[in-house]
Amino acid sequence: MGRKLMKKLVQLLLLAGLAALVLPGCQSKPKFQKLHVEGTKLVNEKNEPVQLKGISTHGIAWFPEYINKECFHELHTEWGCDIIRLAMYTQENMGYLTKDGDREGLKKTIDLGVQLCTEEGMYALIDWHILKDGNPNQSKDEAIAFFDEMSKKYASYDNVLYEICNEPNNCDWPKIKAYAEEVIPVIRKNAPDAVIIVGTPSYSKLVQAPSYDPLEFDNVMYTLHFYADTHQNSLRLDTIDAMSKGIPVFVTECNISDSSGKGNANTEQGELWTEFLDENDISSCWWNLSNKDETCALISPECKKVSGFTDEDLSDSGRFVRDYLKKE
Repeated sequence: MGRKLMKKLVQLLLLAGLAALVLPGCQSKPKFQKLHVEGTKLVNEKNEPVQLKGISTHGIAWFPEYINKECFHELHTEWGCDIIRLAMYTQENMGYLTKDGDREGLKKTIDLGVQLCTEEGMYALIDWHILKDGNPNQSKDEAIAFFDEMSKKYASYDNVLYEICNEPNNCDWPKIKAYAEEVIPVIRKNAPDAVIIVGTPSYSKLVQAPSYDPLEFDNVMYTLHFYADTHQNSLRLDTIDAMSKGIPVFVTECNISDSSGKGNANTEQGELWTEFLDENDISSCWWNLSNKDETCALISPECKKVSGFTDEDLSDSGRFVRDYLKKE
């Protein structure tokens, strides 16, 4: 059986399993700390800083097989993962907005991911993963409809966060801000207190940009992405500068590879980044949960398993990320 056919079969089987789940909002859910933003910190109900540490999926249209109960249980109980980012590409192959994109299937995969996170006691981050469509306004109407549906569905879920534009590029902050000012109220109408994360210019690297004209909403954070073999001390200094000006930062995507996702697995710079994240209570989701043949994939390309991972099943970056998440 070809890999593409096998993956499609796995996806259908996984989605079929949704029928066994009770509809969102109706089942008994674990008690989650209701998070909010205070100053530059993500905090709990006692205003104590909360640092979420977790993993991002790769595109859920391409690697849906890792969104399964056994895998999520393993990531939570054995790796120490407490958040999963569900990355849904918009304009790439099989993306939500493409001709070959299965919108209903992608939304069902998100549903499955949120339910599995909820059962495990993990937070879920729903990611509108723009990339090729660098200006988020290009698909603003579709984003509004998507987040209206998602925030209605998960209005009662204290463990669901929303990332409204992954990596804006070739697009300045005023355009991103204008987009956010239309999307955020749609989420707020349904989920008034949900934490919302907004991308920043230059593939979410110019984290200082919002400090000159921040959004006027509560419980909003701003995205920083880093790839440790490319982005090093200068980006850490920029982040400190942004935070000193009141910008709350959430790293929704990072790895120890270079910015292409390939190249060297730079554990030395990776250690400097993890120390920086911990010192500043910055939450992070590490890219990516797949066995794609590239440095930033956490699973070795030779490994065909979708749970029960051994040391040998992981890539260099996978072992690094697992060890970071397991640290007390």
